[in-house]
Amino acid sequence: MPRQIIKFGQVSENRKARYSYSIQDTIEAGISLTGAEIKSIRYGLVTIVDGFVQRRGRDLYLAGIEIQKLPTAARIVNFDERRPRQLLLHRAQINRLIGKLQERGATIVPLKLYFNNHGKLKVLLGVGYGKNRADKRETIKQREWQKSKARILKG
Repeated sequence: MPRQIIKFGQVSENRKARYSYSIQDTIEAGISLTGAEIKSIRYGLVTIVDGFVQRRGRDLYLAGIEIQKLPTAARIVNFDERRPRQLLLHRAQINRLIGKLQERGATIVPLKLYFNNHGKLKVLLGVGYGKNRADKRETIKQREWQKSKARILKG
């Protein structure tokens, strides 16, 4: 378990999402959690790589993320590590995202999980469309070019 508790700033980032999806739009959302889950997240025991947003009735839920239990609190508090967690958004934002989800090939994935300046946990969601193999190769090519350009300018 990490010794440092995260009070502000980034907790987790989904770098795989920007590689696999072409992100068109982003939106910041709150997330409904229990106290034990927040404590685990403050210790960095969260994985959002497999996360996605799904619709349940009139609400949106973040599914596929895993919040591990703290080893010291496992006897006292029990929670499902992979349960879908409700996103806290305004009704107009929810309706807009539901409309985006109904488009062909669109998906909503978590990009970052972080604590804002007020200590509230936020998730940055990205509306993305899946990339094909050629697009992924182009992404790799651009990344390599940026690295070599930085190396040339530095030296």
